[in-house]
Amino acid sequence: MAVFRCRRFVFQMGMAIAAVFCANIACPVLATPLEDIQKRGSIHIAVKETVRPLGFRDGAGNLQGLEIDIARQLAVELLGNAEAAELMPTANQDRLDSLLSGEVDVVIAQLGVNAARERLVDFSAYYYLDGVGFLTKNEGLVNLNQITNQTVVLLNYAPAIAAVQVYFPQLNLIAVDSYAEAFALLESGKAELFAGSHAVLTGWTQDYPDYRLLPAWLDGNALAIAMPKGRQHQSLYEEIQTIMDEWQESGWLQDRINHWGLP
Repeated sequence: MAVFRCRRFVFQMGMAIAAVFCANIACPVLATPLEDIQKRGSIHIAVKETVRPLGFRDGAGNLQGLEIDIARQLAVELLGNAEAAELMPTANQDRLDSLLSGEVDVVIAQLGVNAARERLVDFSAYYYLDGVGFLTKNEGLVNLNQITNQTVVLLNYAPAIAAVQVYFPQLNLIAVDSYAEAFALLESGKAELFAGSHAVLTGWTQDYPDYRLLPAWLDGNALAIAMPKGRQHQSLYEEIQTIMDEWQESGWLQDRINHWGLP
C-alpha cells in the first residue's frame, strides 16, 4: 500500500508541476483556429476506442458510443457533415499533448474537468457528469450499508482511489493496471467489488450481465470537450459552448445519454 500511495503521489505531483510550468512559462499551443478548421473541411477529434459506452469499437470494428455521437454531431454543427469528423483514438496519457501539439483540434475522450487541466486547456460545459461507484456480482450486496471490510479492486491512478479512501477507509484495496486484471480478481473471488467511474462500470454491465452497479455515487467527474486556450481559439470556444447549450435545451444530449444506458 505504501508503494501504491507513493506512485499516486508522484503522478499527482507531475501533473501539478506541468500545470504550473505552462501557466507561468506560456507553453506554446499549436492547435488550429476555427476558421482554418472550416477551410480544411474537417475537424480532428481525439476519442476513446476501448471505453464502452463512451467510445468503443463494435463487432464490425466501427467506433460507437456517447462520445462518438457527440464528435460526429459536433462536425455536423460546425461543418455540416458528420463525415467531417476525423476520429483519432488516443491513449489517456496523450490526450492533452495531442491537443497542445495541434495533432487534434478538440478532445472528446473521457476527459474530466479539474483545476490542473484548466490551466492548460479550455473546457466546454460538461456533457456527462460521471461519478465513482461500485460494481459486483455478489447478489448479497445491494446497498452501501453492506460495504464494510470487503476487498475492492480499482485501477492505479484512478479518481476512484481517493473517493473510496475518504468514504470507506476500512476497505481493503488492490490496485491493478488493467481492467483485465480487475476482472480476473473478481472472477476468482479475490475481490468482491470493483470501484470505478459510472461510465466504465455501465459498460462492464453491458458486456457482463452477471455484474451490476450498486446505488452509489461518490464524488463527481464532469466530462467535457477540451479545446486549446488562446485568443485565436476564442471563436471555437464560443461556438462549441453555444452548441452545448442547444443540445441541452433540445434534449438531444440527454437522449444520447439514455440511448447508451448511462445513469
